[in-house]
Amino acid sequence: MDVKRWVRHQWDRAAAVVVACGGLVVLFLGLAGVNRAHLATQQIPYLASGGLLGLFLLGIAATLWLSADLRDEWRKLDEIHRDLRVARDEGVPAAGDGRDRSGGGRRR
Repeated sequence: MDVKRWVRHQWDRAAAVVVACGGLVVLFLGLAGVNRAHLATQQIPYLASGGLLGLFLLGIAATLWLSADLRDEWRKLDEIHRDLRVARDEGVPAAGDGRDRSGGGRRR
């Protein structure tokens, strides 16, 4: 599969992956800073910068990924709606409208 084409069509998923990787890197850098600091007062800046920024970036990545999933669902629903509209315009009865498609009457 062509990576450029995938990134162009799935830009929000690609951005989610990049932002999630960035968030993980920031979290690990903050963790490394906390491990090097011996006093609690020296660890607080690493927790504030690395921890909060990392979690914020992971939240943005999750939002982007869910947005892409919702866009896919809306696209599928639009296709179903278009097919139903075409079927209605062509006179094809919709499922569950009470008409029997076999040509005979309704069976009980």
